[in-house]
Amino acid sequence: QVQLVESGGGLVQAGDSLRLSCAASGRTFSSYAMGWFRQAPGKEREFVAAISWSDDSTSYADSVKGRFTISRDNAKNTLYLKMNSLKPEDTAVYYCAADLWGSGTSNPKSYRHWGQGTQVTVSS
Repeated sequence: QVQLVESGGGLVQAGDSLRLSCAASGRTFSSYAMGWFRQAPGKEREFVAAISWSDDSTSYADSVKGRFTISRDNAKNTLYLKMNSLKPEDTAVYYCAADLWGSGTSNPKSYRHWGQGTQVTVSS
């Protein structure tokens, strides 16, 4: 079992940057593929980015590619999402998720463990 706690959200202006963190506890963090998802009011949860457990390969949604960067520090049991050039449409609750021995898929059903989320609000 792994527990996930997100932090780093907040209210920013368009064009600003934020870095989200996801602290993991419990079983070996390095064995988990990790993902970031987001959910805006009235919308379904959508994939943002993922990183595999085996070779740290990454994948991104087209809407954030080139602006967001996912990374992990296994020594600190922490996942990060650096978000640059934020847009109002990036406003959502951001969740981190863990998938034991996973490949870093964009399918939320593959992730068994979820954090409680952190709110990101981007004003225009």
